[in-house]
Amino acid sequence: MGGSIFMKYRFLVVLASIFVIFSVTLHAQNTGTIQEAFEPYETRPHSEYRTAGGAPAPDYWQNEADYDIDVQISEQQHKLNGTVKIHYTNNSPYKLSFLWIQLEQNLFDPGSRGAKLTPYRGSRFGNLGAEGGYNIQNIEISKAENSHQPEYRIVDTNMKVALQEPLESGDSITVAITYDFKIPENGSDRMGRKKFEDGWIYQFAQWYPRMAVFDDVKGWNVMPYLGAGEFYLEYGDFDLEVTAPADHIVMTSGKLLNPEEVLTPTVRNRLNKAGKSDETVMIVKQDEVGSRVVRPKTEGTLTWHFRLEKARDIAFASSSAFIWDASKIDLPSGRKSMAMSLYPRESAGDSAWGRSTEYTKFAIEFYSRKIHEYPYHNAVNVAGIVGGMEYPGVSFCSWRAAGRGLWGVTNHEFGHNWFPMIVGSNERQWAWMDEGLNTFINQWATKAFNDGEYYIRENTADRIAYFLESSRSEPIMTYADQVQRGNFGIVSYYKPAFGLQLLRNQILGKERFDAAFQAYFDRWKYKHPTPDDFFNTMEDVAGDELDWFWRGWFEKAWTLDQAVDSVRYYRGDPSKGSIISISNNTNMVMPVEVKVVEADGDSGQVNIPVEVWQRGDHWLYKYESDSKIEEVTIDPAHNYPDAHRDNNRWDQHKRMPGERTEDDPVNE
Repeated sequence: MGGSIFMKYRFLVVLASIFVIFSVTLHAQNTGTIQEAFEPYETRPHSEYRTAGGAPAPDYWQNEADYDIDVQISEQQHKLNGTVKIHYTNNSPYKLSFLWIQLEQNLFDPGSRGAKLTPYRGSRFGNLGAEGGYNIQNIEISKAENSHQPEYRIVDTNMKVALQEPLESGDSITVAITYDFKIPENGSDRMGRKKFEDGWIYQFAQWYPRMAVFDDVKGWNVMPYLGAGEFYLEYGDFDLEVTAPADHIVMTSGKLLNPEEVLTPTVRNRLNKAGKSDETVMIVKQDEVGSRVVRPKTEGTLTWHFRLEKARDIAFASSSAFIWDASKIDLPSGRKSMAMSLYPRESAGDSAWGRSTEYTKFAIEFYSRKIHEYPYHNAVNVAGIVGGMEYPGVSFCSWRAAGRGLWGVTNHEFGHNWFPMIVGSNERQWAWMDEGLNTFINQWATKAFNDGEYYIRENTADRIAYFLESSRSEPIMTYADQVQRGNFGIVSYYKPAFGLQLLRNQILGKERFDAAFQAYFDRWKYKHPTPDDFFNTMEDVAGDELDWFWRGWFEKAWTLDQAVDSVRYYRGDPSKGSIISISNNTNMVMPVEVKVVEADGDSGQVNIPVEVWQRGDHWLYKYESDSKIEEVTIDPAHNYPDAHRDNNRWDQHKRMPGERTEDDPVNE
């Protein structure tokens, strides 16, 4: 009896051990496998401000900042002096006991965080050798008839301003700041100055103290400006006066309010002609630069006065070296705008900036028809030291750009007027929400321009796959300033744009995608969406559960590897159909496109939904063939970023290593 009990005990121990090993193995298989892709992707729950379906809720709010700005440019000192009056309205339901104001010029102070994070060899967003930053001379706060000088504290690229009394919900306040700064020569790829044969070209951005955003998601958004992350700003109206040397031409996207004071009759007549012309009209010709034909005077100064409404920012350019041309822009409502280009003689030519206005006109008209009508008085493309940067109605592009390169940067920068100038996402955190969405729509315009003059079909899927497989791979949701050096273009531009292309062409279909994408724009124009609002809107309007896609493509740095494992015949008879075994070998999941070629010459394509991988990482599919199978190929058109295409094709003459030949039952 003792031996029998011992044997039973040993049996139970072995059984328990097997159970433990099986449980651990099962857990290991379910952790980090494709099943993780289908777990719920948690987005922010519904609130009184944002719905669970991705739309602004009835109580959604955002604050407003209107600006009166008066500045003077000193070419001798390369300095800007000015005063900005910020009229700030608290539309939130909360009292505000202090304000935060952005001081991005402080990036160019040698002691700033951004300066200390710049590699010793410099970088695209670096500021080596700069000796700038804001010099705040005076701050005054006024409300009704009361005014005072507040206490304030500058923290790198932000400034905290104390209020004597809390700013109540619905109340407004005016903050007047007198300031100056040295204009950096290379302003972190956003702004700067460059000397040309006929004078300096100044491109001004991040050039005035701006209100930080106070929102329902984070309260005050005070992420420091380090260079890569761009902007997050409130909407409002701008009244801008720029006093510049008299031989300068000053231009922004706002309406010029005093043309008689700063433009000669010749220039005004040419602008009037351009406003009625589809062809480019020369406003200032190359041989007229700096002459009295185009400048009311060439000594002293002139003050230019502009008005820009319902915008989140304003930028401008000023130079004595500008050639200037223009043409009209036709908008869907019948309203007219104007495309303009300003560039030095070094950039002139029919193969270079001589086509800039043509490119600008097409881009604005295309996106106005495709998405939403362009809202600004004009669209200005400026050549200078900045390689490519966007602001409401103004683009800064490299003076060296020409041909396809100039088309590409012009198309891209003006596309930004829709994302993020109208749909005002937080670029400081999620660069993909403006760069990725804009890169996605840019391909539409490039295909359409001059019947595809500059369009080249690229193997983007394999390029993305190579990146995903590399050790450098990073998630799209990485904050802009945290993206590793050399990765910014693919993480923030190309991977999100390609993901949207997959979503439109392979997953949802064009009709459902386009309806959802347009709804996202319409819901969030002139508002502040988050990634959750985009994800939820796409699901809400398209009518599909996409948690697996948001996680695999945006949140994670996963790779894709789909494979054909084997082909057998049902009951061993080719005339009764074939059983195709496929697998998903990595965490990322996607639908499966399978092309089958039979020995008798017949062929067909099978589209298997992504949910097949909810059942596991292997799947048997019964294909209704009536002869032997010649070959089977997964993703024959290279639509997906498959990291290992060597296992995507099965050939009856070249079986895969380890392939089984025995008959298997069809999936139950």
